[in-house]
Amino acid sequence: MKSDVAIIGGGLAGLTTAFLLEKSGFSPVLLEARDRLGGRIHTIRKDGEAPLEMGATWLGPQHKYLIDLLDELNLERIDQQMGNSAFYEYISTAPPQLVELPSGNTPTWRIKGGSDQLINTLAEKLQTTDIRLNQTVRSIQTRDGLRIETDQEVLQTDFTIVTLPPILMINSISFEPGLPDDLVQISSKTHTWMGDSIKVALTYREPFWENEKLSGTIMSNVGPVNEMYDHSDHARKRFALKGFLNGAYHATDRNEREEVVVNQLRRYYGERADRYISYSETLWRNEPFTFTEYGETVFPHQHNGDKLFRQPYWGGRLFIAGAETSNISPGYMDGAVESALRVVNQILSIKS
Repeated sequence: MKSDVAIIGGGLAGLTTAFLLEKSGFSPVLLEARDRLGGRIHTIRKDGEAPLEMGATWLGPQHKYLIDLLDELNLERIDQQMGNSAFYEYISTAPPQLVELPSGNTPTWRIKGGSDQLINTLAEKLQTTDIRLNQTVRSIQTRDGLRIETDQEVLQTDFTIVTLPPILMINSISFEPGLPDDLVQISSKTHTWMGDSIKVALTYREPFWENEKLSGTIMSNVGPVNEMYDHSDHARKRFALKGFLNGAYHATDRNEREEVVVNQLRRYYGERADRYISYSETLWRNEPFTFTEYGETVFPHQHNGDKLFRQPYWGGRLFIAGAETSNISPGYMDGAVESALRVVNQILSIKS
């Protein structure tokens, strides 16, 4: 199989890259290891319940690249419902306080209908891109152009764009010849945003936190949930709370995680917390196509946007994109979109 351009990874960066390449006359092939598109954009949908964002969720006015893409695709934004107050826990020896939130904060938005609307719309717009799911790339070689080997097939291509998190890229793909040592070293110490996160959500039949003038916004130094927010749908007909569970709980089982989350909510809401329809969670460190263990301690956003990620390799045939490679909003959806624009412009510059 021969293609001008191969894109490895079907998340936001990969799909945006394909979208932009098509507009420039290319017909890329996109290889995704999962059985779904979206990568770290992952919306869980259950009949009769609010859609739950287990991955990328929020954006703000500073995310210009993402906003421009949403506007081009005619996708709307909705305000994140914060309310006028929040439950705040400073220390474990004091009860949670319902505190007033300051007014005039920079707005936070969600994508109307769910983050997966961005993924689905991009995929629907693609006309000449060959999307192949369940294709785990094992090696890339400089042989007759570039040779890509997956678990199932071999492809030849002129250009290849890798959109995986950098540490996953170097740990899961064999490169021949090997990538430069400085790139390998930086990649091995680059933080994968959300890779060590646990997202949890509970759906409810009614927003009691709103009806009873409480709050769906929670900030806690005590935990185990550090932050939680109202996650109801845009029509305010299906209701949910969603937040971040302390990453150390990956070592426990699902039932224990569910129980500690509900126990914490009881501190704010009493028995109302127990009236949930369903509990959902995603442990991103258990996602092998997102996360791989670091060899040493890595801090949030460490080495994200490093200049080594933003240059071509192998004589202008190999490119690296993805949220962690951008020096604009690194790790976020905005960074993923910017990285796609960058690599497409680099390819166009080489081809011209």
